[in-house]
Amino acid sequence: MERPGAVTINGKPYTLLGPELRPGDPAPDFVCLDTKLQPVDLEATGRNVRIFSVVPSLDTPVCDMQTKRFDEAAAQLEGVDIYTISMDLPFAQKRWCDSFGVDHVKMLSDYRDASFGIAYGTLIKELRLECRAIFVLDRDNVIRYAEYVKEVTEHPNYEAVLSAVRALLQQARA
Repeated sequence: MERPGAVTINGKPYTLLGPELRPGDPAPDFVCLDTKLQPVDLEATGRNVRIFSVVPSLDTPVCDMQTKRFDEAAAQLEGVDIYTISMDLPFAQKRWCDSFGVDHVKMLSDYRDASFGIAYGTLIKELRLECRAIFVLDRDNVIRYAEYVKEVTEHPNYEAVLSAVRALLQQARA
């Protein structure tokens, strides 16, 4: 499935491959590599509330800020696991985390098969990079928040993401 013009980079339109996921959809399976080159699939991400923060490359300013922002949030959100997914090589992800002391967010590299990008509709066809997107999953692997950032150079709606996470945590306590 192709979605022409689904995202832009500096105003230039690009095609996304895969479906556009929405709240209520079941989270698709995928296989990425962690920074130790171990495969990680949906089941391996556990049963906590999860944020999948998708970025084109950690070595760009917005991706850098987005990942650091979620790393800070992760330190304060008990029962939530946050994953950053990009096409960066696992070695580059580890180097970046070590350089900035990012140790709460878990890194997943989609470079090998683009499994996540195709399953979640975040793979930019023309560039073989991920677009900027956020998915919040509940404990039952149902997507409760989905945001595809139309202009890839802009930030996601952090407050909306964190509000969705807090609502899920509150429901779990009730």
